[in-house]
Amino acid sequence: MFVLAMRSIRQRPGRFLATLLSAFLGAAVIMTFNSMHDTAAGSGVDSVSAETLTTAASVVGGYGSLLVFFAVASTLTVNVRQRAAELDLLRCSGATPAQIKRMVVGEAVAVALVGAALAIGPAMLGGQALLDMFQDNGQVAASVDHAFGPIALMSGVAVTLLAAAGAAFLAVRRVTRGQRRQSGRARKFFTCAALGVGALSATSTFAFSGTDEALMAPPAYGAILLSVGLAMPAPRLLEGVLDRLHLSGAAGWLAVRNLRERAGHLAGILMSLILFTAMATATLTMQAVESDAIEASGLVKTVDAKNLETLNFTVVGIIVVFVCVMLVNSLYAATTYRGREFGQQRLAGATPNQVLGVVGAETLVLTVTGVFFGTVAALAGIVPFTVVRTDSVLPGQTFGIWLAVVSVAVVVTLGTSLATARRVLRTPATEAVGLAA
Repeated sequence: MFVLAMRSIRQRPGRFLATLLSAFLGAAVIMTFNSMHDTAAGSGVDSVSAETLTTAASVVGGYGSLLVFFAVASTLTVNVRQRAAELDLLRCSGATPAQIKRMVVGEAVAVALVGAALAIGPAMLGGQALLDMFQDNGQVAASVDHAFGPIALMSGVAVTLLAAAGAAFLAVRRVTRGQRRQSGRARKFFTCAALGVGALSATSTFAFSGTDEALMAPPAYGAILLSVGLAMPAPRLLEGVLDRLHLSGAAGWLAVRNLRERAGHLAGILMSLILFTAMATATLTMQAVESDAIEASGLVKTVDAKNLETLNFTVVGIIVVFVCVMLVNSLYAATTYRGREFGQQRLAGATPNQVLGVVGAETLVLTVTGVFFGTVAALAGIVPFTVVRTDSVLPGQTFGIWLAVVSVAVVVTLGTSLATARRVLRTPATEAVGLAA
């Protein structure tokens, strides 16, 4: 099966391009920040610089590992679902579910290994740039030299390979076994756990005082866990919204019908939107409130405060990049796969503009749903933090930051969907139906 996996990659490399891009970016981020561990372990590094470097590597490295898994999982899930007919053919030819799993996992690991190898060079440059930023801000001594050692290399390769193997195994397991009951029970358990712990973390903010240095941690983690808890049952959330949604016109009716039929396939996109909206809005808003509070008090930011601000902006930057990659990959693959469907609609009398209108309506409904639930999770963290820190309920910075976050989400989702659909519609309808058949 390993030989078959390698042949599959050679024959259709474009299918694995999204996975390669996710693995490359993930490995680059993990290696970049974990190189701070190697740098902190160097000779002659003072304790303050070492603490700054270690904190950055630990916090962002943890976020990076989680995002790598989500990014690789979203692309592999779309890939495997679109290969359902091919996998069924292999089973009919005598392949066992275990052999199919080994083939898909082998493909994912091979692609991830290539992505990790390609990320080494950019990670070295990124680590040096990150160290320069810390030194320019006065958080790390100018005498510290960047080091790219075994911690950065091994962690980047290990996390990327494990994420690829685990995501591929879970994706192919759903297709080959289809154990909806067991999968549903596990998903329900983890959803309840994330929501419960997230709510507990957010409400624990009221146990702190407004001057505690760790005040931002409980609401931030609470918002993140709540967003994960809302993202996991994404298909059911989407179905619940569609049951209460009534759009006028043929395009609106068809968009709702298509979304209801493809709710399971769109779960990865909706999860990305919820996580992106919640994490970015909550982190940036709380950091803006903290910075304004320090400025209003006339105090000078400490090294710890600067470290926290740098980490918050860095984490949000990583989230933006990864979510954009996840959305673009998932939307591109999902829209490209609908070439036959678009061809059939055009043969039935629909014009290209009408097809684009349906795609736009679908994407808009999906985006609004993800933004709504992401905003709920973000507010669950923002409100407790603001009440404790400033004695107000909702800070004035929220709307501007939220609007910027939503604008990015809308541009990425609508732009990718419509651009990909327009590209697919360039193929003549009869040819599209014939090729897909």
